Amino acid sequence: MRWVVKKQEGFTLMELLIVVAIIGIIAAIAAPGLFRARMAGNEASAIGSLRAINGAQATYAASCGNGFYAPTLASLATPPTVGGGDGFIGTDLGADPSIKSGYTVTMTGGAVATGAPASCNGVAAGGLVSTYFVGANPNPGGGTRFFGTNQGATIYQGTAALPVTQTGAPAGATPIQ
Repeated sequence: MRWVVKKQEGFTLMELLIVVAIIGIIAAIAAPGLFRARMAGNEASAIGSLRAINGAQATYAASCGNGFYAPTLASLATPPTVGGGDGFIGTDLGADPSIKSGYTVTMTGGAVATGAPASCNGVAAGGLVSTYFVGANPNPGGGTRFFGTNQGATIYQGTAALPVTQTGAPAGATPIQ
């Protein structure tokens, strides 16, 4: 009688444990870099949102606000009542406050523009503002820097929440280069 030995194929438990350990080491090395890249992306998105709001406010003042600014993000996102079309800012920033890419974006209207007529998108007479301030504050895990801008269109950064200021640089802030 002849004995037939079957060849067993597959991986041993030790080989599988070594592969799992190697994957764990690679993940531990790569995770902090991925986290930093995500935070940098969130910060870039916040800066882009502030630039978009500044551009939308300039367009709004020139075409709809009779030289004045929208008092809220919601009114900036509202399309003109005559002729239709889109709002002046995207729907992702159309709420007060807006949460986008790990940041909370809020807009504070400045002094009410006395004698301002109604706008083309439903802001009542006397509801437009002559200045504004927009802040972008990081949510947990969203970023480390705080950003702000006003009608001067300079974007400022700081390590703490930027105080609302309708003109000039907020205290403790530096312009983004």
